[in-house]
Amino acid sequence: MRGFARFLLGRRARQRWIHLILGGALAMPYFLVGSVILGPVTGSTDLWSFPLQLASFGVGLPIAAVTSLFPLTRPLESAAVRWLCGVDADRLALGPARTRDEKARTAAWFTLHLGVGGIIAGMSLAVPPFAAVLIVLPVFAGLGGTRLGLPEVFDHTWALALAPVVGVASLVALAGCAAGCGALLARWAPVLLGPSPEDRLAAAEARAADLAVRNRLARELHDSVGHALSAVTLQASAARRVLDSDPEFVREALAAIEDTTRRTVGELDAVLGVLREGDAPGTAPAPTLAADLDGLLSRTRAGGARVTATVDADPGALPPLLSREAYRIVQEGLSNALRHAGGRVAVEVRIAVADGELEIIVENPVTCTAPSRPGGGHGLRGIADRARLLGGTTTAGTAGPAGDLWRLHVRLPMKGPA
Repeated sequence: MRGFARFLLGRRARQRWIHLILGGALAMPYFLVGSVILGPVTGSTDLWSFPLQLASFGVGLPIAAVTSLFPLTRPLESAAVRWLCGVDADRLALGPARTRDEKARTAAWFTLHLGVGGIIAGMSLAVPPFAAVLIVLPVFAGLGGTRLGLPEVFDHTWALALAPVVGVASLVALAGCAAGCGALLARWAPVLLGPSPEDRLAAAEARAADLAVRNRLARELHDSVGHALSAVTLQASAARRVLDSDPEFVREALAAIEDTTRRTVGELDAVLGVLREGDAPGTAPAPTLAADLDGLLSRTRAGGARVTATVDADPGALPPLLSREAYRIVQEGLSNALRHAGGRVAVEVRIAVADGELEIIVENPVTCTAPSRPGGGHGLRGIADRARLLGGTTTAGTAGPAGDLWRLHVRLPMKGPA
């Protein structure tokens, strides 16, 4: 019972009732125009004629459909639906109707709103006074013996007894009609005022592009900053161990730390430039395999890692995007080796071009002496994402006859989806 009462007279039902009455108020000018048109045609001068009123209302609705082509109609109707009908804003198109389909749907909605709203508004004006008369009729009839000009049926006692019941039932029926029509309009609003399929596709593409940018930023930050922190940590640790016995190594490690942090600040500036409206002038370019591979290997060796690199390809001949992504893949492969196998691990890097693909292999011995970093796993996922976006493949896992090697194997097409 409480749920039924909330459906009839709850806050949302009352707001939708107000929305319907607004539709009836908007329908009044069109009703008057219909009366002006039909009056001379029919020769009728009785404005209270119910058939004439219905005909005037029917003539006014097509005129309303034509005027709904005004650009502000859809934004105003969408705003009213959002605030009074409880429809989420993302299900409505808040801009003017531009295409033929959008204009047709807006005209259908405007006609529906004014038509249903006009009927409910008329009922809201007529039913309450009628119901009030029926409810109090037994009292006044008993006092004065008059029927107030009502039909003769109310001369009977049973009719007077049922009059209040009929009056209350009329009010409940009015509330039910208003609630039902309000719910109907709220259900149809997204269909008639919502975005077109082209709008939804454009919005989905915009969300996908935004997500792609976010994923790109996450990968760049993880690879550049993560590698720098791992390398600096290992370089500082190696320098601390030989601080007294090998000052020359310490100087090299400190120089590598300085170079690593300087380059990382530049890369971070370049990555954050993506967040701006456009890359700021003077930001450092993203590192590439052609220009930065030697520096990456030397900085990794400065931390004590024994890195062997074999490059059977001309990095300068690679497409720029492929060169940038390949550099990040090698960088993350070295970072994984340092994080999970220790600072003095032997790492072998092989880069070659075969069958129209750039092949990158990073291998290191499997060791249990260096615990894995908690929360790891994002690096390999980022490598897989980069390879997939370029149309390539990634495999990672143990290898070798005894399973004593960890191998990262990436193949990237020289010409592909990139």
